[in-house]
Amino acid sequence: GLGFNIVGGTDQQYIANDNSIYVSWIKKDGAAYLDGRLQEGDKILAINGKELKDLRHRDAVELFRNAGCYVSLKIQRRLQPQNGPVSHQGDGESGGLPLAAILVPGLALAATAVWILLRYRQRM
Repeated sequence: GLGFNIVGGTDQQYIANDNSIYVSWIKKDGAAYLDGRLQEGDKILAINGKELKDLRHRDAVELFRNAGCYVSLKIQRRLQPQNGPVSHQGDGESGGLPLAAILVPGLALAATAVWILLRYRQRM
C-alpha cells in the first residue's frame, strides 16, 4: 500500500458537516513516511487529478487502492493553533507525491536477485 490510512467521506464524516478525506495514520517505514511530505491530519483534495469531493469512504479507499505505482496527491495542510480549533489553510499542492518511487526500484531489484538465484540453481 501507500503506507497511510484515511478517514472521512459522505457516510463517515471525520469532522461534522465535512465530507472530506483526511490522513488518519502514517505507517512507520511505509512509503508515505519515507517520503516525508504527507502528515497525519492532512486533508486530501485529489489523487492523480481526481477530486475526492462527496465520495463515500469505501469509494475513496478504492481510488487509493487503484492509484498505481506513482501517486500525485493534492493536499491541504492541517494547522493546529495553540489556543483554538483545528483549521485548514491554503490549497497546498504536494508537488506530486511519488510514494512508490522508493518501493518500486527496491522490489524490482529484489525480484531480479531472486530470478538470478533461481536461474543459477537450475544450472547446478
